[in-house]
Amino acid sequence: MHNIDMDFVEMTLDVMKYAIGRITDSNPKMNMPKSEADLKALVGETITPEGIGGERAFELWKKHLVKATVPIDHPRHLAFVPASPTRAAVMFDLVTSASSIHGSYWLEGAGGIFCENEAMRWLVSLTDLPKGAFGVFTSGGTAANLSALVTARDVWRKRKVENQTQKGLLITSSGAHSSVKAMAKVMDADIVLIDTQNELEAKDLKKFLRELNVVDRNRLFAVVATGGTTNAGIIDDLDGIGEICQREHIWFHVDAAYGGGALVSEKFKPLFKGIEKADSITIDPHKWLFSPYDCGAVIYRQPELAKAAHAQEGSYLEIFKDKGAEGFNPSDYQIQLTRRVRGLPLWFSLAMHGTDRYKAAIERGVALAQIAGELIEAHPKLELVRPPSLSCVLYRRLGWQADDYKNWTYRNQRDGFALVAPTQWKNGDTKETVSRFCFINPDTTEKDIADVLHSMND
Repeated sequence: MHNIDMDFVEMTLDVMKYAIGRITDSNPKMNMPKSEADLKALVGETITPEGIGGERAFELWKKHLVKATVPIDHPRHLAFVPASPTRAAVMFDLVTSASSIHGSYWLEGAGGIFCENEAMRWLVSLTDLPKGAFGVFTSGGTAANLSALVTARDVWRKRKVENQTQKGLLITSSGAHSSVKAMAKVMDADIVLIDTQNELEAKDLKKFLRELNVVDRNRLFAVVATGGTTNAGIIDDLDGIGEICQREHIWFHVDAAYGGGALVSEKFKPLFKGIEKADSITIDPHKWLFSPYDCGAVIYRQPELAKAAHAQEGSYLEIFKDKGAEGFNPSDYQIQLTRRVRGLPLWFSLAMHGTDRYKAAIERGVALAQIAGELIEAHPKLELVRPPSLSCVLYRRLGWQADDYKNWTYRNQRDGFALVAPTQWKNGDTKETVSRFCFINPDTTEKDIADVLHSMND
């Protein structure tokens, strides 16, 4: 299986040509998913005892399968939180894979981990956490949030003997990312949501803590605030919440998976005042820091607490702790043991472009949101749901119901034009379906926005 012949060499060249073409394509086709049955009918059996050959498999990929995927870096992919990895980062993702590095322990992955740590030091510097703070790259915000909250619970359990047998409790807002709620379930922890679609304010948390019964107050191990909600780009009162958590000795986690990229710009950094009070922070470079999937990050004020919670024991792992293998071991600080050096493409892109280019790209995303807001306000059939926040814009088409938004989304994607998906916004006790932009790609133009809005005239 590992033998190399001329056919394989030629196929490798074909793959590289394809990769070069895709990396340099600034306007890929939007594409449309197909059902599993339709794809099976197109490609037939691909896994067989004899194999179908690399040439045939690659042809099926190019002809059918890739055309059933949506390119996340399309300039009119404005749904969810898309991604727009730099060409340098995508190119170096190929190098990362080809280098076949195990990124868990320094003994095996020193060079790659060194590069990751260079990028991590820059990332940590954006947060203004005190000296000694550090972090590790994860597969995304979900793994980062889970790693942070497992650390928080471990610290709480070690605080009192009785905590070791109690079910922990954490608090966040109803606008927090779905992963926070999902990870509470994974951890078998209880979660309480403070009901607000807008900014979670310190006074809301203070009131909630005051009304909490003694038993639940003793079970409380973490408060999760959001530095840029996925739905609307809203930043919680990080300063006030952080002050309460410090005073009450509660672990303060900030989920800035999407919004944390804005810390690169001194223009928007003041919006995150108080993030330096956090015990842990999630930031996803594959969202607004132009890295390929999958690249998240968790940062700790005191990394040794994370190491105490996560470091794995095993006779076959002892060599990694030997003095002859000293160095930073990423697996000690998050939930995964086996891991790729997923921070390596970010390092290369930062090294190649410099941080000023990142700042400009972030500021462009916010500027696009402001442009969209102005175009919406000038449109007779559209109105803003709330002012743009970071690079998110919520708006409604007057007279439309939920099905109108969905049909419009599918029509635009089917036509290969754009992907803009609806979301829900809570007004009082009712939820309203609205449309939403999230601007990540600096190659998106004002014309792209105007054309998408014009498509809502029908």
